[in-house]
Amino acid sequence: MFIRRLPKFEYHTPSTVREAIAIAGKHNGDAKFIAGGTDLLLAMKKREIMPAHLVSLNGIGELRYLTVLANGKPSEEAGGLKIGALTTLAQLLASDAVKKDYAPLWDAVDVMASAQIRSLATIGGNLCSAVPSADTAPPLLAMDASIEIVNHSGKRTIPLNEFFNGPRQTTLGHKEILTHILIPKMDSSSGGCYLKLMRRNAMDLALVAVAVCLKLDETKKVCKEARIALGAVAPTPIRVPEAEAMLAGKKIDEMQITEAAKIAGMQCHPISDIRATLEYRCSMVEVLTKRAIERTLQRIQA
Repeated sequence: MFIRRLPKFEYHTPSTVREAIAIAGKHNGDAKFIAGGTDLLLAMKKREIMPAHLVSLNGIGELRYLTVLANGKPSEEAGGLKIGALTTLAQLLASDAVKKDYAPLWDAVDVMASAQIRSLATIGGNLCSAVPSADTAPPLLAMDASIEIVNHSGKRTIPLNEFFNGPRQTTLGHKEILTHILIPKMDSSSGGCYLKLMRRNAMDLALVAVAVCLKLDETKKVCKEARIALGAVAPTPIRVPEAEAMLAGKKIDEMQITEAAKIAGMQCHPISDIRATLEYRCSMVEVLTKRAIERTLQRIQA
């Protein structure tokens, strides 16, 4: 594929979120926010988008942090993991807290891109690009993450599953910035994993991606809650509640795992392209879902 030079643009370097939003508002939709730029700059070279202004977020220190909060409900006061939108994939990969307590996200980052790209690419950028095969979205959906969005008049917090509208489309307005991601705390009876099918063993887009999170009872035998999210098999990352219902409230056995995986394969909506057929992707959703459930149970019960 022939990659051209970047088109001409004006580059802005605000130091606060408010200043960045004001600059974007001044240019009436002809500005794009940029962080690592690993997706945006490539799209500009391909002439898929041609903003006249780029508003850099890299000078805004308030968006670059990784904080473990106390307790265990999906609010800032009650606990979990709070991730600033400018946190790089490399920083997530290096975090012991992410690896130990938020394993699905660590699993995803571990199989993303190269070391050089991970040092630039940000979690906020990966979500805002809204590519169906984006790796961080399925594990965050499975962990029931929410996001905070800021605009000139205030801020709003929404579940991540309300963020994606379609391929490369989100609910973000052109004067809005995703500022952080909040993941509820996972206790010792909870766990999860992320599995990704690629044509190569590294540095490749997902053909199919599956993230699973389970919460078991105190005996670690009965499933109290199940969340299953899929990537690269629909216009947006999706949850599969019908498959989740096969596990929730039950003592999980081989039959239920197999049935949940089968339902997941039936609920996805992939395309056929040069990389894989629709039929192959659906069959591999079933395979990976079964493996992800089994691995999650092993992690919790270990």
